[in-house]
Amino acid sequence: MLYYILKFFVSALIVVLISEIAKRNSGIAALVASLPLTSLLAIIWMHFDGAESKQIAELSGQIFWLVLPSLLLFLLLPILLKQGLDFGQVSVFQWQLPSPVTLYCCRC
Repeated sequence: MLYYILKFFVSALIVVLISEIAKRNSGIAALVASLPLTSLLAIIWMHFDGAESKQIAELSGQIFWLVLPSLLLFLLLPILLKQGLDFGQVSVFQWQLPSPVTLYCCRC
């Protein structure tokens, strides 16, 4: 149980750290956020949990294909916000838009 609590806090700490850095310097926060920290943490946790290399390789390949549709979010978010759309409207739009692309990429 302690192991799961450690995993939770380490993962949450990274998210909080990025949001706090963004308050001071969005460029540095973007740099930290653009690192594949979530993916690396998942891979590290899998390794420590005793996952086989084949499972880790499969996860890594699937992450690659699912990153592609999420890039659409980062492309359109600044454009839509600069056009004057409310963040709430943009968020709803952004959550719906990548869904078909993501489903297509997940057709394993």
